[in-house]
Amino acid sequence: MKHSIEPPYIFDGAMGTYYASRAVNPITPCELANLYDPATILSIHREYISAGCQAIKTNTFGANRFGLNSDFDTVREVICQGYHLAEEAVRGTQVQVFADIGPIPEDDTNDIGKEYLEIADVFLNMGASHFIFETFSSADYLLEVTQYIKEKAPQAYILIEFAVSPEGLTRMGLSGHQLLENVWQWPSIDACGFNCYSGPSHLLEYIKTFDIRDKIISVMPNSGYPTTVNNRMYFNNSKEYFAAKMLELARQGVAILGGCCGTTPAHISETVARLKGLAVEEILPGPAQPQAIKVRLPLENPLLDKIKRGEKVLAVELDPPIDTDIDFFMEGALLLKQAGVDAITIADCPLARARVDSSLMACKLKRELDITPIPHMTCRDRNINATKALLLGLSIEGINNVLVVTGDPIPTAQRDEIKGIFSFNSAVLAGYIRNLNETVFSSPFNICAALNVNARNFGSQLQRAQKKIDQGVTMFLTQPVLSQQAVENIKKAREQLNANILGGILPIMSHRNACFMNNEVAGIYVAEEIVEQYQDIPREEAHRLAVQVSIDMASQIYDYVDGYYLITPFKRVDIITAIITGICHMTA
Repeated sequence: MKHSIEPPYIFDGAMGTYYASRAVNPITPCELANLYDPATILSIHREYISAGCQAIKTNTFGANRFGLNSDFDTVREVICQGYHLAEEAVRGTQVQVFADIGPIPEDDTNDIGKEYLEIADVFLNMGASHFIFETFSSADYLLEVTQYIKEKAPQAYILIEFAVSPEGLTRMGLSGHQLLENVWQWPSIDACGFNCYSGPSHLLEYIKTFDIRDKIISVMPNSGYPTTVNNRMYFNNSKEYFAAKMLELARQGVAILGGCCGTTPAHISETVARLKGLAVEEILPGPAQPQAIKVRLPLENPLLDKIKRGEKVLAVELDPPIDTDIDFFMEGALLLKQAGVDAITIADCPLARARVDSSLMACKLKRELDITPIPHMTCRDRNINATKALLLGLSIEGINNVLVVTGDPIPTAQRDEIKGIFSFNSAVLAGYIRNLNETVFSSPFNICAALNVNARNFGSQLQRAQKKIDQGVTMFLTQPVLSQQAVENIKKAREQLNANILGGILPIMSHRNACFMNNEVAGIYVAEEIVEQYQDIPREEAHRLAVQVSIDMASQIYDYVDGYYLITPFKRVDIITAIITGICHMTA
């Protein structure tokens, strides 16, 4: 049975933003102030206690290897000192100390799950019995670590909070509704809710869309929207406004209240004063208010309609230009349409080199040539807000197919000047678009993804593909099929994946081209017997061979695919049209 508390239960407010304004010489990150400016941290804790809060959080939100850019010995020292300072601050009061654990960013060099357990152990060894996991964008690792804490300390109280935008989505594009519904089922947590990212008004309206009867829900918003002055972030919303919204949240049945970025002891003091007169009968949580969705007639999707009729579809990839000269691209797309191609796919800055935006080119193709475009959308260059903005624009333009890919990393030499985003991966992006399909777009996107049929461990690729299907992917475009093993892998994919598959076809133009593909392009493998065929043959014969090999590969995978995904080499649209002619004769 989950623990119960007496609402309204009031936490403290922000530590990081308040410390930055309060300290004479602020230390960054503020968790290091536990070691090098402990008097200020202790003073801040005491200010919040004087303001009337019932719980304070330890100054350990970012106390992890990544956040402190340190080894775990330093992390341990920061946590221990942070817990000591909080314990000293509450001595002689009834105020409770919550061990504060924030999200650890994904890092290939770290075992994230193991580090959460190590952090939990430090707190448990200090005697912590109350824990808050705040500002999370997903539930990854949380079930494991909360179960671990409960096993070691069955009476521990555990609160989880997710950070959601005003529209109810985390930075990873996950639905706050779905996260809370899932997490609330866990026996290892006692309360859950939201903090950070949004101000009090937005979280108040969002919480009205939940049925929180019989649930212990927390809300700890930012003071409002921030502004930036001289590269520093400020929150200008008044404590009176904040406290008024806290009172409304309490009346909605929110049991745990507090503040996040921009809030101060003054915000908490005002909140405590407003809530003092709140009578039990004023707390009237009601049923969830339905979220209105604008209804439009769904757009047609000729690509999917053709597959449903049992016909093979043809999609061709054209790279967008590196400058403003788009004549080749538009002329090539027109020739491909005349050759019977069903869709044009457009890469999103392949190899992390800037090209004309794939979504803008998709809109131009749709408007001027009336051909179905499939713009690629990478996770490398956009955060979740920019991604949604782009999807809204594509939907308005009548484009409802998109290929989600994680994206090529930025070359090492450029990383000091150009920063990649990579705040989510292709599976998470697919889940985000699926959520928008269910809540925003009345004409849903057909979500496509890549499948590497040349991977050495294809079983792992199939597992990843299944995760993408679980996140809403309905179509896979494969890497080029240029070996018997790739043919076998396509067959396995057909047997195991409940999704449409377009088999990748890439014409090999020369012996040099084949060697380059094998040695410098990730995800492509050209069988040795194919490479040998190109040895010492004239250019024109190599081009005829490119067409023949491509048609042969298309024939071998015919029974296992719903169509073909042809990749244009070196702007050679003529080679692609020749392959299309061969495929059409094959399927006639």
